[in-house]
Amino acid sequence: MVTKVFIHGLEGSSQGEKGSFFRERYSDMIVEDYVGDFEARMTKLNAVLADKDDLILVGSSFGGLMAAFFACHNVARTSKLILLAPALNYLPPDVCGAKGPDFPVIIYHGRQDDVVLPGPVLDIAQGLFRNLTYNPVDDEHSLHQTFFSLDWDVLLS
Repeated sequence: MVTKVFIHGLEGSSQGEKGSFFRERYSDMIVEDYVGDFEARMTKLNAVLADKDDLILVGSSFGGLMAAFFACHNVARTSKLILLAPALNYLPPDVCGAKGPDFPVIIYHGRQDDVVLPGPVLDIAQGLFRNLTYNPVDDEHSLHQTFFSLDWDVLLS
């Protein structure tokens, strides 16, 4: 059975717009709160997903960093990665190994994002993921205009 997971950004929470959206529409989706530094957040994420497989991870901003880091360390357990303006610029360059995972990775990134710059993220993603779909959109970092118009039923399938 597929396990869907949403990971919010650094200043976000499970009660934010994206977390609330997923909780209302996908009752089986794991939507948790993550606090503290990267290590503390990853410790919690690893505990939450310890017994889960066939994962579809949706990560927003810092949550995108967390999702990518987790997926690269759990390739066999990851089915798909959906990243929203992900902070990939904080990933260690060799995190996914030389070959890179082949599960689908879909990125949506606002062209007007001045928090996580899209150009460097695209370069990093192209170097990390073999099965990448990169979608630049006319939006800013939070993707408020784009997020609610995406076909989440298809993306999460």
